[in-house]
Order: sequence, then structure tokens, then C-alpha cells
Amino acid sequence: MPLLTPEPKRCDWIPVILLAVAVFVFNTTEFAPIALLSDIAADFGITTSRAGLLVTLYAWLVALLSLPLMLLCANMERRTLLRNVFLVFVASHVLSGLAANFPVLMLSRVGVVCAHAVFWAITPPLALRIAPAGYGARALGILSAGSALAMVLGLPLGRVIGLSLGWRATFLCIGGLALVVMAALLRLLPTLPSRHAGNLRSLPVLLRRPALTGLYILTALLVTGHFTAYTYIEPFLLEVARGSENFATMTLLLFGLAGILGCVVFAKGNDRHPTAMYLAPVALTAACLLLLLPAAASPASLLGVCVPWGMAMAAFNLVLQYRVVQASPDATDIAMAMQSGIYNVGIGTGAFLGGMTADGLGLPFVGVVAGVIAGAASLWSVVCLKRF
Repeated sequence: MPLLTPEPKRCDWIPVILLAVAVFVFNTTEFAPIALLSDIAADFGITTSRAGLLVTLYAWLVALLSLPLMLLCANMERRTLLRNVFLVFVASHVLSGLAANFPVLMLSRVGVVCAHAVFWAITPPLALRIAPAGYGARALGILSAGSALAMVLGLPLGRVIGLSLGWRATFLCIGGLALVVMAALLRLLPTLPSRHAGNLRSLPVLLRRPALTGLYILTALLVTGHFTAYTYIEPFLLEVARGSENFATMTLLLFGLAGILGCVVFAKGNDRHPTAMYLAPVALTAACLLLLLPAAASPASLLGVCVPWGMAMAAFNLVLQYRVVQASPDATDIAMAMQSGIYNVGIGTGAFLGGMTADGLGLPFVGVVAGVIAGAASLWSVVCLKRF
């Protein structure tokens, strides 16, 4: 008879849960400007689309720096590396909170970018290492829950803090929370030498794997479509749907709650229905984006689109992370750095296209443009499934 993996104790999950809290913090700060675009723009006397550069340039810099920074840090002991990442992250948020003008705010975000680029390359493999034996998939699910909670609590709380105390307070609070999480992780994590990180020679090997490159292309397409609309969801809710400030906050909250549901659906359905879990989130995202403008006619119909949209994107992110790790057991950190870079190419490109659409065709059409791009991603997911 096969040996059964013993059920881990609750305390065995504490380091993984702390990593999930760290994921919550890093995801919150990446997208916090989305919930504060109007306030930041008003404070500095700039347009909302120019304030959107906080999202665009952030994402493009992560895309540019993820792989080079990970190659530089590949052989560093992971506990020390994580500490350094957090120190840069905290210092950058203090500078954000004190920024006297928009260029200084942009500069502070460069420091956050450097921390983000390394953090997302090492965190999923790190979670697999510190999780109880035989429970790696559950560990990745816990990380994804941290990411979803950033949408549920991070963005709405950041918005509430910003409305109450000013947008600067949001960044200072994020930096303070990161400092607490860093202290807890350093206390609990053991020494973790670099392992299976990969190196420069790993790049051509990884890029010759058709299934992996197919996932990378799918990532770029769907994330671009998603963020073409999502970057400007706050002004869309306020100006196109004529919603109140409270309605915008509630919609962001429900979007994030739907993300948690998406994680649960993945955890229960991926092993039994892997093909459906691969195709359905992409197709559902495309459909929701195309319906965004018609749904703006009423609050109920808009929520009816945003909830499945949030659920689909959370499930897609988890599917993607799971499959990239599976496809690169020999160079996981480098493969994840490439994945993070490509994901952020999609974020930056989407934010840029959303701004161009808002300034050109008009803010109401961001969902239409986003839906066309996501539709192309849906077609590509079918091609990948048949070919690879």
C-alpha cells in the first residue's frame, strides 16, 4: 500500500501564510494607484491619464528588470534576499508618502519595482520549499488567496484611507505593514540556500519548450486585455456608469471577493477538469469585458459583469502560475522571473492602451478594446490546447 502523507499541523503553515500576507502587500501597492488615480491627479494638477503612468511605467519597468535582477540574485541565500527586498520596498514607500511632486512619486515607484521584480520571481518556488511535504499545490493556492485578498481588502482599504487621510497615507500604511511582515518572516524562516534557480544558460532551454512559450504568449494577451479596462475602472464607474464614490468602492470590493471564489473553483476543479479550468477563465474574461459598456446602464448589470470578471481573472492567474512551475522544474526562479516580466508587459501595455483609448475614442470604450484583445487570447488558448 502507498504511504499516506501525514496531515501537517496548523503551525506548519505559518511561514506560508506569512508569505501570502507579503503577496497581499505587494499586490496592494502595485494596484493601489488604480483606486487613487483621481486624487493623485487632482493633487498634482495633472490629467487622470497621466496619473495612470504610475501603473504603466511600473509594469513596464518590472517587465524590463525582472530577469536581469533575478539573474544577479540567483545564487543569493533566499532569507537574506527576502530581507533586502523588503528593506528596499519599505524605504520606497516612505519616499512615496513624502513625494513633493509627480516626478518624485514616479522615482519612488522605481524602488518598489526593483523589490517587486525579485519578490515575484522567488516567492512561488519559496512557498513550495517551506510548505509541508506533499502540500505544494495547496501552498500555491494560499499565495493566490493573498493576491485575491489584495483586491478584496487592499484596494478598497487603500481607497478608504486615501479618501479619509489623503492618498499619501495609503502608501505609508503599506510600507508600515511590509515592515511588520518582514520582521515576522525573518524570525520564522530558516536559512534557505539557492536551489534550482537557473542561470543565463537556462533561457534558451526554457524558450524551446512550446507549452511554456504558449503560456507566456497567452499571459501577454489576456493581461493586456484585462488591464486595458481595469486600470481605468475607477473613472469608468464614476464617469460612465455615473456611480457614487461608495458604489466604486463597493464594486472594487466585490471584484476582489469574486477573486477568492475563483481561487476556490480552481482548487476544486483543476484536477478533475483541467481543460475547462484552462479555457473557461480566458473566455469568461473576454465576454465580461465586451459587456462592460452595455452593463454600465445600471448598477445591477454592471455588478453582474464585474463579479464573474474578477472570478475569472483570479482563476486564470492561479492556472498560469501552477502550469509555469510545472513546466520548469529545473529553472523555476528564472521561469517565474520571465513570467512576472511578461505579466507586467501586459499590465503596462494594457494601462497604456486604456489611456490611449480614454483620450482617443473616449473612456466608455475601454471595455470594447479590452474585450477584442481578450478575445484574441481566448482563441490562442484553444490553439495552445490543440498543439501542445
